[in-house]
Amino acid sequence: MKTNKISIIGAGFVGSTTAFALMNSNVASEIVIVDINKDKAKGEAMDLDQGQVFVSPIKIIAGDYPETAGSDIVIITAGLAQKPGETRIDLVNRNIEIYKQLIPSIVEYNPDAILLVVSNPVDILAQITYKLSGFPAERVIGSGTVLDTARFQAELSNKFKVDARNIHANIIGEHGDSEIATWSLTTIAGLTIEQYCANMDIEFSESMRDQITEDVKTAAYKIIDWKGYTNYAVALAVTRIVKAILRDEKSILTVSSLLQGDYGIEDVYISVPTIVGRNGVRHTVEVPYSSNEVAALQESAQMLKEIIDQSNL
Repeated sequence: MKTNKISIIGAGFVGSTTAFALMNSNVASEIVIVDINKDKAKGEAMDLDQGQVFVSPIKIIAGDYPETAGSDIVIITAGLAQKPGETRIDLVNRNIEIYKQLIPSIVEYNPDAILLVVSNPVDILAQITYKLSGFPAERVIGSGTVLDTARFQAELSNKFKVDARNIHANIIGEHGDSEIATWSLTTIAGLTIEQYCANMDIEFSESMRDQITEDVKTAAYKIIDWKGYTNYAVALAVTRIVKAILRDEKSILTVSSLLQGDYGIEDVYISVPTIVGRNGVRHTVEVPYSSNEVAALQESAQMLKEIIDQSNL
């Protein structure tokens, strides 16, 4: 009988919460948690395992790389955080050294897996994972702006008092400060924001648009300032991507994938609408965003490319 095995590398806030979200999603039959701190991994696995009576049958264990063998998806949440005063290049180079050890170990036991990178800076680490793994690009994915897109929809939902699931809106580009809110094609019930607001007699202005965009971009900073880290929404975003893969949903998600000519961008991992299924990335979708939005996307890609070019990869 076919089982769905998922391994999570990193048992920190994001890794452990992702394991919990996956356990409740009914999508995995086995979860393996790996961490350099073996006691932390054991503790998280035992805590989750003792709740298995409340969910569908699932096996949850802590292990090392040999225990991950045969995983359908390996989720990578391990990585170093930026130190005060540290440049992005310095952070990338420190993470490259970790990934040079981590990725070959994953690949050795999981030559056919899909690698889903969640650690930040996610676009750069996804590209590093692609380079180090030797995997085809469709099997190395970054979580990208799936969470940012959800934040955008949530902000619009709260502002306009409508179900977030009825809002079509995307954040594209870098998962970070240069991300782009694609207002030109944002719709509610098939109507543009302007049309919807006119229809519902809601006041909408350029300043309101700018404020929503800023709130989406700074959401993570606020959460980290208040509680020290983010974990719940990102775990749900990762679970959404995992479902799209394991169920071969062919869902369109703003994951980070390798662009090869789309939107005039070459050889950069960045987020755009992408069809995701059982084999990973099936195809990116070139959407007719406004010229300003496409130009901003290209600028975001160029910034990422310069960081990769200056790194020690």
